[in-house]
Amino acid sequence: MEASISFIGSTTKPPNLSSLTISPSSSSSSSNVLRRLPVHVPVPALSLKKVSVFPRISHRNHRLIRAQCSDGLRPDEDDGFVLEDVPHLTTFLPDLPSYPNPLKESQAYAIVKRTFVSSDDVVAQNIVVQKGSKRGVHFRRAGPRERVYFRSDEVKACIVTCGGLCPGINTVIREIVCGLNNMYGVSNILGIQGGYKGFYSKNTLILTPKVVNDIHKRGGTFLQTSRGGHDTAKIVDNIQDRGINQVYIIGGDGTQKGAEKIYKEVERRGLQVAVSGIPKTIDNDIAVIDKSFGFDTAVEEAQRAINAAHVEVESVENGVGIVKLMGRYSGFIAMIATLANRDVDCCLIPESPFFLEGKGGLFEFIEQRLKENSHMVIVIAEGAGQDYVAQSMRASETKDASGNRLLLDVGLWLTQQIKDHFTNVRKMTINMKYIDPTYMIRAIPSNASDNVYCTLLAQSAVHGAMAGYSGFTVGPVNSRHAYIPISRVTEVTNTVKLTDRMWARLLASTNQPSFLTGEGALQNVIDMETQEKIDNMKISSI
Repeated sequence: MEASISFIGSTTKPPNLSSLTISPSSSSSSSNVLRRLPVHVPVPALSLKKVSVFPRISHRNHRLIRAQCSDGLRPDEDDGFVLEDVPHLTTFLPDLPSYPNPLKESQAYAIVKRTFVSSDDVVAQNIVVQKGSKRGVHFRRAGPRERVYFRSDEVKACIVTCGGLCPGINTVIREIVCGLNNMYGVSNILGIQGGYKGFYSKNTLILTPKVVNDIHKRGGTFLQTSRGGHDTAKIVDNIQDRGINQVYIIGGDGTQKGAEKIYKEVERRGLQVAVSGIPKTIDNDIAVIDKSFGFDTAVEEAQRAINAAHVEVESVENGVGIVKLMGRYSGFIAMIATLANRDVDCCLIPESPFFLEGKGGLFEFIEQRLKENSHMVIVIAEGAGQDYVAQSMRASETKDASGNRLLLDVGLWLTQQIKDHFTNVRKMTINMKYIDPTYMIRAIPSNASDNVYCTLLAQSAVHGAMAGYSGFTVGPVNSRHAYIPISRVTEVTNTVKLTDRMWARLLASTNQPSFLTGEGALQNVIDMETQEKIDNMKISSI
């Protein structure tokens, strides 16, 4: 079947169809993410009728591949298939040689029916569709490729961890090391200590499977971490001086933005260096992927604090327990921990504003619950009600080294507000119990399910780097691991949607008020979310 290539908004001549390499025009900036189909795949194998490369309407303006793939389509018909591809080293190193994947000789993989992932395998971002729906956005499926772009004895890899702690970091480190060594025979692996600044502070460890053998049983990060310290030029200088050609970066939103800058600088210098990001956030606020590693462990550990609060307030008259959990901008831990526990009476998260006094307010709900049950438990995310607290305490906004807003202690503030109201206004005796397990839930080792998840993330990152992909992050999309452009996971923050069913399930479980004063407030929430969706839409046609 024939394929036709067109470059929308570009004067670049059509590429050689025998290799089908799609790259930005010479006038495009280096920030454009490559949309590439592997060199060794012939055109007929792709079953494409039409392929178009066009700029995405976005502040990042990276490129997409849009293809019509259904054999039965008319030439002018479009099934809406879009591949958000990741960069490849052959974009700026077109003569880079490839080699057979060492997994062909692996005893472990000998029994696998299909060892290598096909270049045609993609993962759909949206799997809930309606009849007649466009096929939508897809990502490259993660996994080993038949050809690799690094010789095992020439690989010099490094691993760095940045930002806050999260259960499972050590498991990811361990499995990157073991994956490189056991699957690909790589023995030269460095650990960069102390975050990004460790690159130019000369802090390194030599990592071997023996060194990292049992680190997955510990919390924290074996390599230490820090916030800030990102200096792209100095970091890439160090990568170049050390002869490093694979960089694995474990961190959250800010860290992944730094990883993208490193990739772009590597591309600008024309270095054969694969940059792979592994997204890390305990708040589960990374976009696109199903969930972040360590989240399940954090929710499980939070149960201990909630259970303790329930025991305390149940044992006294008019007991009110407050448990503060992590969640700077996203209330996923608080929401899922509340749903899992079933002893929580009220859950407060950053996405849902609340108020204290008046009809439908928190004070009224607390008094009602105390009359009914003589006790209640409130779970609150650390980022909830920050504007309320700042006004009350007349505090100015400050930020940490990563640029994150420093949060005021909403748990202590709410405890005092409740105590003052019922003691001074309602003339009621109440017993307040405040529990803050914030750092406890992130400093523990990952549980069994997160350990498996971390292993899949690490191995997928290793497979991607060995296959020559760069400037990508890895994660599950609809339970299938995929390679995702870094810019896609840093564009927006994943937050709880108040108009989704999950939040409705929580409200049904706790029977708490929505804290929305009438239809106007609800409409404002819906309008804000609708506007957000519009802002984040990828416009493919006008």
